[in-house]
Amino acid sequence: MNSDELEWALMKAERRVLEIQTKLHRWAVDDSYRRFDDLFNLVADPAFLLVAWDRVRGNKGARTAGVDGKTARSIEAGQGVEMFLGRLRAQVRDRSFRPVPVRERMIPKANGKLRRLGIPTVADRVVQASLKLVLEPVFEADFLPCSYGFRPNRRAQDAIAETRYLASHGYEWVVEGDITACFDEIAHPALMERVRNRIGDKRVLSLVKAFLKSGILSRDGALTDTRTGTPQGGILSPLLANIALSVLDEHIAQGLGGSDSTSEDRRRRRRRGLPNYRLVRYADDFLVLVFGRREHAEELRDEVAEALKPMGLRLSVEKTKITHIDEGLDFLGWRIQRHRKLGTDRQYIYTYPARKSVRSATGKVKELTGRQNVGLSLESLLYRLNSVLRGWCAYFRPGVSNVAFCYLSHYTWMRVTRWIRRKYPGITWKQLRRRYYGGGWWPVTEEAEMFNPAKVSTTRYRYRGTLIPTPWPTAA
Repeated sequence: MNSDELEWALMKAERRVLEIQTKLHRWAVDDSYRRFDDLFNLVADPAFLLVAWDRVRGNKGARTAGVDGKTARSIEAGQGVEMFLGRLRAQVRDRSFRPVPVRERMIPKANGKLRRLGIPTVADRVVQASLKLVLEPVFEADFLPCSYGFRPNRRAQDAIAETRYLASHGYEWVVEGDITACFDEIAHPALMERVRNRIGDKRVLSLVKAFLKSGILSRDGALTDTRTGTPQGGILSPLLANIALSVLDEHIAQGLGGSDSTSEDRRRRRRRGLPNYRLVRYADDFLVLVFGRREHAEELRDEVAEALKPMGLRLSVEKTKITHIDEGLDFLGWRIQRHRKLGTDRQYIYTYPARKSVRSATGKVKELTGRQNVGLSLESLLYRLNSVLRGWCAYFRPGVSNVAFCYLSHYTWMRVTRWIRRKYPGITWKQLRRRYYGGGWWPVTEEAEMFNPAKVSTTRYRYRGTLIPTPWPTAA
């Protein structure tokens, strides 16, 4: 199958997958108690496997090999996509497919500690992606609007917009939740029980369980059983984590004063001095906002800890804090705090890049412009810098980010200027401007110009509330 034939086959496969996903989602929305009993054939369906392959191949992790040493590119160059998917489909259909252990990889976290990733083989990733294509439309019908992480059409900016909206409407006390090693500690029996609430196909359940139990192969060759958790790095893991953490969503929403209560009920509670609650969750990072007093937030913190226990999860005592919006808090890289608007007596909730986020960006700029990269051409350096700067500014554009953007612009300019002087010792300022700044004041070459964060216009992200659409229309 040549590239044109593969492209055409992929277009037809995507259309078929979307049609089936739409039906699954509609059935799940129409009947919240329905269990789906015949999904296994969809996991092994050629269209689902081809779309799954495309998702895996398009992911930047496609260049990373699992324990078998194969990457997406090596499979294309070797046996070819058609033969690879054909063999994989046959293994899934006759149930001889067995997930192999994931390859352990440690990556640094922002706090200096290490996070363990589990890198599955390409074959395992494709089957996980196919499973996700089948399961996601079903569980999306049950997930509540307060959850934003790893869900279609939802993003971190939605979570920040909702937090700002709630804080502007009286929800001033905040429980900043921190779950200890969430992805590593999820109890398999409790998770599988929630999956079984919707999935009755035992073959699909066995496949999900097999991925959970696949094990981890460390760098020194030691094999560790996975009795709990869902390895970070797997395509299916975020969906399974959301299924597990939906216990928290439901506990807060269905409780007295939660989002499931009517506006009249909440008004009545406020008049009686009783609290109301709202949850904003992005994967395992969450805030519970309280319309009430600090003691209400303290009681709720204990409630949340109890709600998570059946899933095998624990709140970190040290990191779970109770904060007033006037003190401000950091969430998903943003600082959220109430300030008085300059020149007025009115106060507003402002969202802008947290100091940690600014330090992270300047740290990347510093690393790229360090001594180890003096051998690069200015053009190569600018391409690498621009990738970092554009991504960072795009994320923080919907906020009060002008000051941070100007600071980052000045810092990057200083670092690039120092890098040029280090690369060419003895160069005069006049020569530097003529050769590398185009006679002006900004780094530029024939092929590239340094991206300027200070020129990025900021905008307020529109709060979408419960109006965020799914990819699958529910109207017949």
